[in-house]
Amino acid sequence: MSPILVRPVREQLEHDRIIRLLQAKLKRKHDVVINAGDEQTAGIRIGAGQMFPDLVLSSTDKGRRLEGIIEVETGESVNHLEAMAQWAHFGRVRAPFHLYVPAAAVDIARRLCTENQVGVAEIWSYHSIGDQTRFMLVQRMNHQSPRTAAPERPAAAKKPAAKPAPKAKPKAVAKPKPKPKPQPKTKRK
Repeated sequence: MSPILVRPVREQLEHDRIIRLLQAKLKRKHDVVINAGDEQTAGIRIGAGQMFPDLVLSSTDKGRRLEGIIEVETGESVNHLEAMAQWAHFGRVRAPFHLYVPAAAVDIARRLCTENQVGVAEIWSYHSIGDQTRFMLVQRMNHQSPRTAAPERPAAAKKPAAKPAPKAKPKAVAKPKPKPKPQPKTKRK
C-alpha cells in the first residue's frame, strides 16, 4: 500500500488506467503482473520485508527471472514520503526500477530521487490527451551501479556524437636519391 493512505478517487482511477496501459504495452516482451488498486498479486522481497510495486516484469522463460519493476505515480503521490517509503527501496533491487510520473511532476521526481539516493534506471513522464496517453522517456541512468551512475539525457534529446578526427598516418621518410655519377667529359674536336 502506498504511503498515501487515501488517494483521491479520480487520481486512483487514472493511476490504475496507466498501470493497465503499461501492462498491455509491455506484455510482448515480459511476463507482466500488476498490483492495481488494493490488489497485492505480485510482491518482491526487499530485505526482510515484501513490497508490491505497481508492475513486476519477469522473463518469459521457465526461470521467470525478475527483469524490472515499475512504479506509477500521480500528481498527489510525487512527494518526499513516497520517495522514502517506496522509491528508495525499489531502487535497491537488482532489477531496473522505472518510475512513471505526470509530465508536470518530472522535475520534482528528479529532485526527490537525487535527495533520497534512489537508484532509478529510467524516469518516464506521461500525459493524457482525450482518451490517449503518451509516454516519454525523460531520464535514463548509465548502466553502472545505481548509486554512482550519472544521469544520461534521453535518446530523443541526444546530439549525434562528433566523429573523431582521423589519425594522421606517419609520413614515410623519403630516402635521398643517389646522385648520378658524373659522365667523363670528352673533348670535341
